[in-house]
Amino acid sequence: MPQKFRCVVTEIQDHGGQVYSVFLEPGTAAPRFRPGQFLHLALDEYTPGDFWPDSRSFSIASSPAERESLRITYAVKGKYTTRMEKELYVGCQVWVKMPYGEFVVCNEHDVCLLAGGTGITAFTAFLAGLPENHACQVHLFYGAQRPALLIYRPLVEAATRRCPALKVHFLAERDSDGTDCLPGRIEPEIVLGSVPNPLALLYYLAGPPAMVQALTKGLRQCGLGSEQILADAWE
Repeated sequence: MPQKFRCVVTEIQDHGGQVYSVFLEPGTAAPRFRPGQFLHLALDEYTPGDFWPDSRSFSIASSPAERESLRITYAVKGKYTTRMEKELYVGCQVWVKMPYGEFVVCNEHDVCLLAGGTGITAFTAFLAGLPENHACQVHLFYGAQRPALLIYRPLVEAATRRCPALKVHFLAERDSDGTDCLPGRIEPEIVLGSVPNPLALLYYLAGPPAMVQALTKGLRQCGLGSEQILADAWE
């Protein structure tokens, strides 16, 4: 059952480009959750028994093993995230309710993860927990506007060093010259041409709605069934 609890903001990381990571400390350990689930964050005060205030959902980027501190990452897009940029500060209090969602990567099938921008947070807990002996292949395509905004790249690279089954492709829409990032966006042709036996994989998509919609349409046109494509669209 989801629980509602107060948190203190302990750290805010400014990644540039109006992208931020926020660290939240609950009064007691947060409820147990699975990699890929999300929380609701409310900036306004909540009184138990009253209606839940206006809130926004965010993937839980931290590991389920680290329930004393929760991490979310967001880009400023729209009214609510604009409020967050203006109103959040270290030491302020917010309300959280969690866990929610069924966007959980299957551990028993070869998979391909497609992450655009802060959509990577839907996969970070899964990637951080990948064991050395993971039996199935995991392909990750992680894209951003520019290489500096691949903010979870250190976590991804640590996972690749630990887990041979994980294969990663980084992409950047601009400033990719001189880096090991592929130029451009995540496109179905790039993905399907880079993985073995592409029509046998399960595909997990997380990122801006326009990206998710375009990839879903493109993958379907390439012969994938709807049951092979799972999406975690956000705004």
